[in-house]
Amino acid sequence: MTLRRRLARTLASTLIFLAALISVGLAAPPDGLFSIDIKPVFLRLDAAALAQSRAGALGLDVDIRIWTLRLHYTWSAVPIAALTSSTTKPTGRLL
Repeated sequence: MTLRRRLARTLASTLIFLAALISVGLAAPPDGLFSIDIKPVFLRLDAAALAQSRAGALGLDVDIRIWTLRLHYTWSAVPIAALTSSTTKPTGRLL
């Protein structure tokens, strides 16, 4: 068996394993030992998010739970902090 074929089989089996793991995690109950929870977020404008520059729109909240370990990831397509003007320079005339 050549090295290329062995690498291709390893990559294919890894992709199958990850797809199975994600499917089981999404279908698992929230209080199980392993679960993945994905929530769409339309708009996040709470005071804590604004204070930490985490405010955003059209995003996802992903929670992964493995026994007692919790991993949380937040993604936003439109970060509100990027839309606000952060410049401190006064607007003046060019001439």
